[in-house]
Amino acid sequence: MKALGLTLWIVTVPALGFAGPPVEQVIDSHIDAKLKADAVSPAPQADDYTLVRRLTLDLVGRIPTPQETDAYVTSKDADKRAKLVDRLMASPGYARYQAVQFDVMLSDRPGGGGKNGSLRDYLTKAIQDNRPWDQMFRDLMLPDDADPAKKGAGEFLRPKLADADKLTSDVSVAFFGVNVSCAQCHDHPNVKDWKQDHFYGMKAFLARTYDAGGVVAEREVGLVKFKPTKGPERNAKLMFLTGATVDTDTAREPTKDEQKKEKEATEQAKKDKEKAKAPPPPAFSARGQLVEVALRPKESEYFARNIVNRLWHRFLGYGLVNPLDQMHSENPASHPALLDDLAADVRGHGYDLRRLVRGVVMSRTYSRASRYDSESHPEANTFAVGRLKPLTPTQLATSLRIAATDPKQFDGKPDEIEKKLEQLEASARGFAGSIAQPTDHFQIGVSEALLFSNSDKVMKEFLDDRGGTLLGRVKDETDPAAVAKALVRNALGRPATAAEIAALSEYMTKRADRPAEARKQVLWALLTCPEFRFNH
Repeated sequence: MKALGLTLWIVTVPALGFAGPPVEQVIDSHIDAKLKADAVSPAPQADDYTLVRRLTLDLVGRIPTPQETDAYVTSKDADKRAKLVDRLMASPGYARYQAVQFDVMLSDRPGGGGKNGSLRDYLTKAIQDNRPWDQMFRDLMLPDDADPAKKGAGEFLRPKLADADKLTSDVSVAFFGVNVSCAQCHDHPNVKDWKQDHFYGMKAFLARTYDAGGVVAEREVGLVKFKPTKGPERNAKLMFLTGATVDTDTAREPTKDEQKKEKEATEQAKKDKEKAKAPPPPAFSARGQLVEVALRPKESEYFARNIVNRLWHRFLGYGLVNPLDQMHSENPASHPALLDDLAADVRGHGYDLRRLVRGVVMSRTYSRASRYDSESHPEANTFAVGRLKPLTPTQLATSLRIAATDPKQFDGKPDEIEKKLEQLEASARGFAGSIAQPTDHFQIGVSEALLFSNSDKVMKEFLDDRGGTLLGRVKDETDPAAVAKALVRNALGRPATAAEIAALSEYMTKRADRPAEARKQVLWALLTCPEFRFNH
């Protein structure tokens, strides 16, 4: 249909495999129509230097090499953006970095979780294989380490099994965008959608799951009881967030014989720990029923909308629904029809996340400049301006490595360069552990400020002038202007302005008696400035 002179794509949910309009067209038609209706002028499109940096950071978790930047900026190919996106998404770095992001999303720990990185290993392989999101959901909720394709998936559930209440909340938040914890003691005081029945109904699906000697196991029977604010204690039904229930005769207390068998199975699992052998699965799996119910066509709205909102937030810096765990009728999306259409597209294309990600980063909405030349700045939920996003620990640590490296190190064949980048990424992991995972209300903390101000670690890792480093490359350059151009170009990924060249040259000239120290100070200033610290 037509609205305000723009075409709005209406996406339905036909049989799996439907074509539908490109995702980027769906996005831009909705966003642009709302901007026009609200009389909000969007920022212009970002320049090529900014866009290649933004795309590379978002897709593979690092700044581009100088060669990558030059190739993109100088290219006259009308399809250069699509080719860049496709190249980055096909690279091993895409799976590695997106696995880090999913690990953080799924974990209850800021830096991600999982024993010895096994959950991240599973996620990396799943993303490499472009495993559909509904299949990943099944793998994570119904792990089987005996299956090579699912190895490590159990590390999503296993660390959470000590607290069934928290497990209920974590699963609801991670996969459905719903925090039902406020309905644990009473019906939610502010959200009519969430009753105690919802919290304990979700808990009933999960409370039978337990840690059997380091592996995830499940009881055949189990009963969850709760005390409502009024009336007698009640037995919880297996009930999904939509109110859909599962009838079963297994909702009861285990017998003494069943308890004995569980104990024996757990002891055996401990003996088989090295084999990661769990007790046999129950004939009726409450957890399996949760997966089945959540993916039914009528119930899958929460599942599909949540992953759309999560990925939108990851790449745009602000969700269509905020906060991310408050997806309910009293907290509507900023663009409800867009969220519905993208969720329908995801379902219709078999939960193909690559299609969704590619569409998001190919949209004009994604590639708007972050600078807005007006005294009145549009609200974040208009998506009229590119949002500043603090670099994640992986992005910052790896990008510091690249920026401090002699650009000549990135000459060579593509596979050689990819291997070099992977090595730099691996060497940066230790430093990444010193950086806090950013939140929506990010502020640089005292620990990070002290790390960059006083730590010898920063000096040794990024400000060395030995061979193979950026400072080593300019060590014998006698022209301060040439040094300034090289340092800005490598660190910030763009040409230095005349004012920057003049200021930095003046600084180095005044310290001509200690040129090495002066250059270190200049590079330090560039690596710690806001332009480097944020994805803009």
